[in-house]
Amino acid sequence: MQIVFDHVDYLYSGGTSFEKHALRDISFKIEKGEFIGLIGHTGSGKSTLIQHMNGLIKATNGKIYYNGEDIYDKNYNMSQLRSKVGLVFQYPEHQLFETTVYKDVYFGPKNLGLDKLEADLRTYEALKMVGIGEELLDASPFELSGGQKRRVAIAGILAMRPEVLVLDEPTAGLDPRGRDEILDQIAMLHKESKITIILVTHSMEDVANYVDRILVMNNGSLAMDQETRSVFSRYKELEEIHLAAPQVTYVMNTLKEKGFPVNTDVTTVTEAKNEITRVLKII
Repeated sequence: MQIVFDHVDYLYSGGTSFEKHALRDISFKIEKGEFIGLIGHTGSGKSTLIQHMNGLIKATNGKIYYNGEDIYDKNYNMSQLRSKVGLVFQYPEHQLFETTVYKDVYFGPKNLGLDKLEADLRTYEALKMVGIGEELLDASPFELSGGQKRRVAIAGILAMRPEVLVLDEPTAGLDPRGRDEILDQIAMLHKESKITIILVTHSMEDVANYVDRILVMNNGSLAMDQETRSVFSRYKELEEIHLAAPQVTYVMNTLKEKGFPVNTDVTTVTEAKNEITRVLKII
């Protein structure tokens, strides 16, 4: 087991008039190499949850384990955890600060205490992973497009070689092309490096296209934890907590209601196309 949450609670401003339960009795397990989607309405607890994964926030109650070790043990190396669980916040390009793309990505591995050769190697490797070519190494990160800035910011985390990459709305504010480029790059990274990825997003289409399993948050509680198709088959329950399924789910269920013998558990446009084509051939 790579990450385990064991009955985790988190209370904001405990003992004051502003007291609020941000997380309530959260338990789940994430295996090495999984691609997880984390969804929920605004204020559901998603951001609070992911900040527990690398120890930025400490649980009020409960335990969190990383590779079998209790991260709240007094002798646990929290700095090492944060190098293993890389957290990319929403709009990570706001954290870019160096004069060149190369220096910005190099900053992370350098601060791990690596020698120059190893830090250089990791920097080149990380930039290659996110599709940033050598022609941009000496460019100012502030002169790049939105999508390029986002990729450079992600490379800065990858250069520290995390075992888990947590992405909080990585496509926020990007145009459709930039969004697809980022997500395709993340999917390729997952496929090639087998890194564990946790994707926080409001886009059900993105979840349907990329992730294998979904954690659904609602008012600080874990409402669902299932394989992607199973979660979207419960679209009426999602609507009750102010979420939705991909548009494809609604199209297929409407066809089913009108008498077409289609399977309704498809989640992507390509799957829907293939299923509709199959049905048209037999009717």
